Amino acid sequence: MMKNKLLKIAVCIALFGCSNERVTDYRIKIDDHLRAEQIKDLKFGMFICWSFSTFSGMEWTHTLDKDASYFRATEVDTDQWARVAKEAGMNYILFLAKHHDGFCLWDTQTTDKKVTNSSLGIDVLAALRESCDKYGIKLALYFSEGDWNWPGAEDGGWMKGGHHPEMKKAQLEELLTQYGPIEFLWMDHAVGDGGLNHEETVKWVHQFQPNTFVGFNTGEPAGRLNLRERGSPGEIGDTTATMYNKKAEAEYQGYLVAEFTYPFLPAYQEDGTKRTGGADWFYSLPEYDNLVHPAEKIYADYLGALKYGNIFSLNVGPDYNGRIREIDVKTLQQIGRYIRDANSDNE
Repeated sequence: MMKNKLLKIAVCIALFGCSNERVTDYRIKIDDHLRAEQIKDLKFGMFICWSFSTFSGMEWTHTLDKDASYFRATEVDTDQWARVAKEAGMNYILFLAKHHDGFCLWDTQTTDKKVTNSSLGIDVLAALRESCDKYGIKLALYFSEGDWNWPGAEDGGWMKGGHHPEMKKAQLEELLTQYGPIEFLWMDHAVGDGGLNHEETVKWVHQFQPNTFVGFNTGEPAGRLNLRERGSPGEIGDTTATMYNKKAEAEYQGYLVAEFTYPFLPAYQEDGTKRTGGADWFYSLPEYDNLVHPAEKIYADYLGALKYGNIFSLNVGPDYNGRIREIDVKTLQQIGRYIRDANSDNE
């Protein structure tokens, strides 16, 4: 009797609490529109990409000739990631759990191609969860739907990520049951859906965490989160704010929140010449260690996110030693000062 009464109280709090309050038990479903307000409150976050491509110097890294030892990091500082995010005025970290190459940054039981079998030997996602909790930062996850290690895949191929729906489901289940509340899932469709379509994927996710918003950067529109890869601030439905997802932006009626992201590393150098070589989303090359978007540009897009109720995931690529570049830290700290100054002026 008492147990049922407590459950009813918890549900009432979840359904009718203030929009900026968090649900104590994230496994209790709340109204999507209330949850959307909570997601909007995240405002600004750090999108961390750290994987095989950190060491290949390429955006996409062929994988069939590689095992976990290709990931050559011997140290990582997840406390630095969370601390710098906090100093920048960010409220969440979006972490790349698995890219198209299939290397998993958590201690999965689905494959040997995982970080705990690398020279680093630790569960990076578990460490990041602890660091996020320490600094009061929320956690979201990026996940490549397809995987070049799966049956039918073509190593390195666009939309050639193979077909293994049961492994996709198993990996998502691990992520959603072993690492606490996940604010949203950023699903990358660049190499396909892995054999589980987007509607089925959303349903699967919500079996474990019903309040986790799910978004897909391309492909069949589904879920409540509108992803704008290399995008910009704007109202939902503004096709000029997205690069790859214009049809869904214009036609899909299910979106409640829009997210946009782009790399901190600009495509052009200070002299106006296009950067050659290296990755964009991952750590690039040492020769570009002093190249970064100015704090003023980032802050302007942060203000745009606030104006339209978007969330802004600024991409940062930690270096070979698992640390955010010094130039990124300094720029992020400056952005944080802009945000704090503006907040104090509005008090």
